[in-house]
Parts: sequence; structure tokens; C-alpha cells
Amino acid sequence: MDADAPSTSIARDPVKQFSVFAENRVGRLHDLIALLQGNNVHVMAITVLDTTDSAILRLVVDDPDKARELMVNNDFPYTEVDVLAIEITDEADLKGVLAALFEAEINIHYVYSFIKRPEGKYALAINAEDADVAAQALGTHGYKILTQRDISR
Repeated sequence: MDADAPSTSIARDPVKQFSVFAENRVGRLHDLIALLQGNNVHVMAITVLDTTDSAILRLVVDDPDKARELMVNNDFPYTEVDVLAIEITDEADLKGVLAALFEAEINIHYVYSFIKRPEGKYALAINAEDADVAAQALGTHGYKILTQRDISR
């Protein structure tokens, strides 16, 4: 496999993560998930960072274009970034992924797991300091870097 292949395909079809800013009140997360599911947008990965008066909901979905439209039209403020999505086979791969990034001297900002993947496979969402170098390092160690197309239904 060409060492440039992972980052090249990632650059063309990166996995999108939405960071949705929600006031910290009962039902707000439910409202967002209900909105997405009611419009056939599936949450593939999620994590929530809670603060005193607000929450940041980080989501990876199977249809980012539709999710973007829904959030704009329903007053859910958000930002959007590309994240690395790495397919793993089991929890032992977590150590290998972290070791590959450590070896490449890549700082990890945060990591969380996917809740849904085809064929029962696992995946991690990683926001790293240098996504291109991280993708190359992980590809060199045999890890599959997923594209948005890989996680879309």
C-alpha cells in the first residue's frame, strides 16, 4: 500500500464531526437525537462534554449534509471539523493506535468510540494535532482509516 494513499483518500472524503452547543437543560440531547433520527440521519459516534451551563455534543453521523441542514433550520448552533476514524478489531487495538501516534509524535486532542459500524466492526474517532501525518502513521501500522463514505449508510 502506498504511504500517501490513506491521507489522499481522507483528504477527498474526510469524516465530519459536528460539535453542537446546547444549553444544559433536560431534554436538549433528546431533542437533537430525535430530530436527526426523525429525518433518517443516524448517529454513528457520540460523546458529550458537560459544563456548568452548557454542553458540547460531538457527533459523527452517516449523512452530514442532511444533519447540517437540520441543525441550521432548528437552531442547534454547531461547528464542524474533520476527524480521523480508525477501524479497529478489538480493545487491544486501542493500545496499538495510541502507540503508532506516540511513535509519530502526534498529540491527541480527544478520542471516542463509534456506537455503530457495519458488520459488528469497531472504530475510534480521533481529533489529532496533524491529521495527515497521523493517518500516514496509522496506515503504516496497518490500520484502516475510514472515509465518510465508509460510515454512510
